[in-house]
Amino acid sequence: MVTQGGQAAQTDRHDSGVGVGLIGFGTIGTGVAKVLRQNADVIEQRLGFPLRLVRIADLDLETDRGVDLDGIQFDNDADALIADPGVSIVVELIGGYEVAKRMMLRAIEAGKPVVTANKALLAMHGKEIFDAATRRGVDVAFEASVGGGIPILRSLREGLAANRIESLYGIMNGTTNYVLTEMERTGEDFDVVVKRAQDLGYAEADPTFDLDGIDAAHKLTLLAAMAFGAELTFKEIPTEGIKGLLPVDFEAAEEFGYRIKLLGIAKSHPPEHPGDEERIEARVHPTMIPRASLLANVDGAMNAVAVTGDAVGPTLYYGAGAGEMPTASAVVGDLIEIARDLRRGTAGRVAPLSYQPSELGPKPLLPMGELRGRVYLRFTVVDRPGVLAQITGVLGEHEIGIASVIQKGRAGPIASVPVLMQSHPAPELALRTALAEIDRLADVTAPTRVIRIEEGL
Repeated sequence: MVTQGGQAAQTDRHDSGVGVGLIGFGTIGTGVAKVLRQNADVIEQRLGFPLRLVRIADLDLETDRGVDLDGIQFDNDADALIADPGVSIVVELIGGYEVAKRMMLRAIEAGKPVVTANKALLAMHGKEIFDAATRRGVDVAFEASVGGGIPILRSLREGLAANRIESLYGIMNGTTNYVLTEMERTGEDFDVVVKRAQDLGYAEADPTFDLDGIDAAHKLTLLAAMAFGAELTFKEIPTEGIKGLLPVDFEAAEEFGYRIKLLGIAKSHPPEHPGDEERIEARVHPTMIPRASLLANVDGAMNAVAVTGDAVGPTLYYGAGAGEMPTASAVVGDLIEIARDLRRGTAGRVAPLSYQPSELGPKPLLPMGELRGRVYLRFTVVDRPGVLAQITGVLGEHEIGIASVIQKGRAGPIASVPVLMQSHPAPELALRTALAEIDRLADVTAPTRVIRIEEGL
């Protein structure tokens, strides 16, 4: 604390500090309790007063989380926690939509700032929650919702605030990054690696949100808002997951000089003519990126986000994207920031989505059909003379050039083999039209797999 005269005030040893109430005592909630307990001294040294966990609400009151709960009220009454005058900040860590949304809005209405890691809720209902917080004059903090322990949101909101953000590329899901890394390393099939990820705790029992790219799209929704002031919902973002990738795709990527990553990509397309609107490019899909790039070397369950600003140039943020303690680190970081503001009697010091609420708004998305770039194509075809000529003929009719071709193995005239290609830069719409024709050919036995290539990383 600082006195009006500017001299540092000595910490009052009898200062009761700022009280925290935690709703949700699962993996991340347990991590938050551990960090607040284990690092209480260093947190107080940085704040100048204690940050105390005073109350926890959870439906499971029996499981031993291995945390000392002495002095902490622990029950299943979240409403009473929100109403408790000893709770100054509410942490929502139950996940999901309806119940979490109701708890957050109740806390906001009670005049209490909220910390959450719930990217799915914010990607779907963020506008309603942020608008409610603005009306009530309280903060909503959500650093842990993107990138786990990586301070990417704070970097966009404050560290890069002087910049026009030009582009953002993110490996934002640890489960998919682990699966892709292991498929490349071992040559094993997708299902085998997913099962191992589940056994090791890197994947949920139902990993659909991760493998289908939905989790990454939730996170990209928040990043696009903070980077470009664009109000989006994740359903507007073209999203493709990693299901259907084969070991042969990773072999081809290596031969072509790439690695495969599930990327969330967002770019600004400034107006080309006076009166035109800025358009935003936002998409999630498997991507081949040059092996020498920094993002290509982010392996296992780690996350990374590369951001380019017009003033700062390229920057990279890397770290653990999930897990009990890294995510708890981000949650407690938000608690510390809010506690400082509470003691100063301020709120809304920094807009939660970086832009002032009046400056946020819908921005037109660049349609996928207007993209132009290189792609990797895996055709599955009957192994007989003339098939390759049919495919290249259709591609040529649509002015899609071929950079290189690989055929893997020989299968005889009645079996199928993969034919792997790299294209020259081509319009997405032309590519889609050509592939629709190719997939109707009698000798093409499965839908063509497309992986887009991003060179400028």
